[in-house]
Amino acid sequence: MAVMTQDIVTNTKTVIQGLEALRHENRSIHSGLISSLEAISRDSSQNDPNVRLIEEKATIVQKSIENIELGLTEAEVMIALAGHLQTVEAEKQKLRTQVKRLCQENAWLRDELANTIQKLQVSEQKVAQLEEEKKHLEFMNSIKKYDVGETSTCEESMDRSKNENENPLDLGFPDDDEEQHPEGLTPTPPGQMAAVANAGYEIPARLKTLHNLVIQYASQGRYEVAVPLCKQALEDLEKTSGHDHPDVATMLNILALVYRDQYKYREAANLLNDALSIREKTLGDHHPAVAATLNNLAVLYGKRGRYKEAEPLCIRALEIRERVLGKDHPDVAKQLNNLALLCQNQMKFNEVEAYYLRALDIYEKALGPDDPNVSKTKNNLASAYLKQGRFAEAEKLYKEVLTRAHEQEFGPIDNNNKPIWEIAEEREETKNENKDSSLFSDTCRNWYKAVEKCPTVASTLKNLGALYRKQGKLVAAVTLEDSALRARKEVGQLNIRSELI
Repeated sequence: MAVMTQDIVTNTKTVIQGLEALRHENRSIHSGLISSLEAISRDSSQNDPNVRLIEEKATIVQKSIENIELGLTEAEVMIALAGHLQTVEAEKQKLRTQVKRLCQENAWLRDELANTIQKLQVSEQKVAQLEEEKKHLEFMNSIKKYDVGETSTCEESMDRSKNENENPLDLGFPDDDEEQHPEGLTPTPPGQMAAVANAGYEIPARLKTLHNLVIQYASQGRYEVAVPLCKQALEDLEKTSGHDHPDVATMLNILALVYRDQYKYREAANLLNDALSIREKTLGDHHPAVAATLNNLAVLYGKRGRYKEAEPLCIRALEIRERVLGKDHPDVAKQLNNLALLCQNQMKFNEVEAYYLRALDIYEKALGPDDPNVSKTKNNLASAYLKQGRFAEAEKLYKEVLTRAHEQEFGPIDNNNKPIWEIAEEREETKNENKDSSLFSDTCRNWYKAVEKCPTVASTLKNLGALYRKQGKLVAAVTLEDSALRARKEVGQLNIRSELI
């Protein structure tokens, strides 16, 4: 547009020059005609035809001059208008530049405001975190008075009673596959170890309280509170007691398990190895606390799939516990369960069966047939049988677990009080998956109570369902899987609890 305007202005100026030259020429001609007319008028009469001809020529030239002057005026107006348009365009470009600059400044200010808001939020979070940590440190300082005269075991466990509202870290191995759900490595609390241990180490009460507090935060996913709390406590212990102290090893165990729950396996392994070294140095190679750290390290290696490295650690922990507690103690059975699971992941099924059978025998003799650990061990052994294709043996154990749970919750079995697996098989025989008898409805509606008392029951339902699927009993499989799903929804997320310290 600007180029076109400039061309028009240039052409107009050229036309003006031509019109001015033409005007000057016409004025000269008009002046000559007037002079000639005056001369002829003096010498002849007015009726002379030459006079009229000259007058007509003069009139024509005069009109031409007027038209030329009009064209010049219009051309000057066009030039003035073009100049005005150029001025307006320049102002317009200037305003556009200003608007662009203002938009850029506005965007920059928005970015600065967003960054400032973000920094403010981060600062507020840090302030809240520091206030929370301050409260915890004040709390930990206030409970030091309980250290005097406190007796405690040499290791803590996450196997709390069901009446405690804890949600500890899951230390078990992942399920091997969708068809089999073995229980994780979950040793029982070795409360009896302290009574028979010949070493004199006792965990201070504040560390036990801190341990429970850290577990609570970790279970809620609040690692931003749990980790600094552990590190601060560890730093204080190292300053007051030195690095090579059993309390430091206990704190290293706690922090290691928090890291493990965050999948920071390398950091957790380093801390556990450090704790193991301290405990061996200060408590001796056969102390129960050493067995606890060995077990935790074995669980960590198991989670990383390093089963060959985990197995000798688990064997050594088993030997220590057998030596301290005796071979028929429930904590020994817990360690046997861990060892069996490690062997199962290495396909050492002969050792798996032997370990589970021995653990099962210990539990039944020491705790009775209705103890949840009996059901868990049977479920694990049945899952090992299922993995080997020994369906009949697996099915028998699964049915024993479910039948026992049914009898405990619903009373003796009869035609009107059948266990869930029997109902599932009857449905399979009728090939009617949608048949919803009142007996089945009542059982499913109340089955969650059995799951709540023994969480292993839910896994057993699903595992027996997987076995039925392998046998082609799809209706029976769906029945058990549906019942397990309903029970889990009622009970909620069940937590596998394991040894911590």
